[in-house]
Formats: sequence, structure tokens, C-alpha cells
Amino acid sequence: MTRRVLITGASGFIGRRLTATLAKEGWEVRAAARDPATIPAASQVERVAMPDLAQRVDWARLLAGTTHVVHVAGIAHAPGQLPEALYRRINAEAVGELAQGASGRAARVVFLSSVRAQAGLSADHPIRETDAALPTDAYGRAKLEGEELLAKSGAPFTVLRPAVVYGKGVKGNIAALATLAKTPMPLPFASLGNRRSLLALDNLVQAIALVLEAKQAENETFLIADPEPISVADLVAAMREGLGRPPHLVKMPLGAIKRLTRTFGKEAEWERISGNFFVDASKLMGIGWRPTIATRQGIITMMRAENGARI
Repeated sequence: MTRRVLITGASGFIGRRLTATLAKEGWEVRAAARDPATIPAASQVERVAMPDLAQRVDWARLLAGTTHVVHVAGIAHAPGQLPEALYRRINAEAVGELAQGASGRAARVVFLSSVRAQAGLSADHPIRETDAALPTDAYGRAKLEGEELLAKSGAPFTVLRPAVVYGKGVKGNIAALATLAKTPMPLPFASLGNRRSLLALDNLVQAIALVLEAKQAENETFLIADPEPISVADLVAAMREGLGRPPHLVKMPLGAIKRLTRTFGKEAEWERISGNFFVDASKLMGIGWRPTIATRQGIITMMRAENGARI
């Protein structure tokens, strides 16, 4: 049987790697992006244009002939910059429309949601799927609504809620921290021994490949993160090791760092790096997911790759 998967957002950080991996694994891939020319040409990859998700979408043309769907496209988390209505339109309503179109047509719809649909910026206990979903911002609420619309559609589905994903070409908070690590100055993170879960891009792609066909994944939701969390101090040290530098971390009272971030209006960023956030991915591992990359080594590899490419 021919396996033909529609991947939305195929030109992005996650979609590009997923497209290449599934094509190598024998899938016929319909790779959809706003600008298909930005998707690398490859055998078994059909590059197609994707409509603007900010408008109501008829998915029939993109779904025609497909057996599976991985919905990666969406609007990224940008705190305080975007209206809640836009998050709802792109990260929820468009998901519901895709699910309705796939119902009765696709064998499985995999939706890349977010751990932010489950919890806020920090937690004092391991985060599990059995916890009540309590998103704390517009992005998380929209992702959770998208999950709910998918579940109501009747289409067979799997929801993945990844932790923050890292790898070559990453953006957002990991990229900002990497920029700091590239500077020669000492950084005041030696006292930050809190533990936070991250997710290597390759580990995520392996998980998506698994749940596309695993019977145990049908109509289930999974949290996903590298097996062991990492402290901010160790994270920055790993970044600098990847750059061939010593850690050069110094101790500063946590209260002083917090006051400094408040001065620059960065309280949310402080909460992201100072609190504990351990994602328990044992449910996904229970159906056969075996992550191959540990966070510290993955960060070192990422920095070496970016430094070599002068990114």
C-alpha cells in the first residue's frame, strides 16, 4: 500500500527535517508551504502551495490522495505581540477545518501541539498527560482548542505536545540564549541549578514517524521531551563547549538577576529560565519511542553545527 503523507509547514524548522526523513523512509510526501520553492527538492517529495491559515481553508485539494497528515504549520508563540483571535484562527480553527476534511479520508492526523497547551512556564512536579490541561496564555489556549476540535472531528488522530525544540536553525529563546553564549563575557547563571525539559529535533522527528502508524497512538495525546531535563547552568556550559570555550559562568544572587530582568521588562523570560519544568514522556516511551539524543550532547552538537556554518 502506498503511504502518502501531507506535511503542512514543510519549509519550517521542524517541517523541513520531517519531510526529508519521511521521504528517506519510503513515504511519498506532499510538502506544503506558503512558498514551495523554499522546500528542498527531493525524490518522493511533491512541493505544493499552502493557503493562508488566517482565512477559512478548504483542504480538499491538499488532502486528495493522501493516507496520512502531519500538521506542523501554525503561528509561533510570540508573547504580547499577537491578538488572541489570530492565535485561535490559525492554531485552532484551521486545525478543525483540516480535521473535518481528513475525516473519512486519512488513516491518521498527527497534530503538533505544544506543552504550553498543558501547562504554564514552570511547574513544581513532573508534567504528565493525566494532569489537567491548564494553559496560561493565548498560544496555549489556542493549541488546546485545536486539539479539542481535532478530537471531535471523527478523524483518527494523535496529538503530540513537545517541549521546547532545539537543533540547528532554532529560533526563539534557545537562539537568544545561544547568542549570549557566543559572547566572550561571563554569564551570571552558575547558580541556576533548576531543571528544564527540552527536545532534540531528531528525537521529535523519530516520534512523529512512530505515531503516524502505531496502533497504540490512535486517538491519544502524548507529551514529548528528551528523557532527562537540564539545568540552565549546564545548558549554557554545553553551548560554550560546542563553541570550544570554557563555561565562564559566575554566581549572582537569584534575586539580583530577577531585578535586572524586571528592569528590562523580561520577567517572563526570567520565569522561563529560573523555574523547574520537567516533562514526563514515559507514556510515549511506553509505545516504543526511543529517543537517541541526550540534551547536553544535542546542544553541543547544535552549537558545533551552527558555529561551523557561521549561523
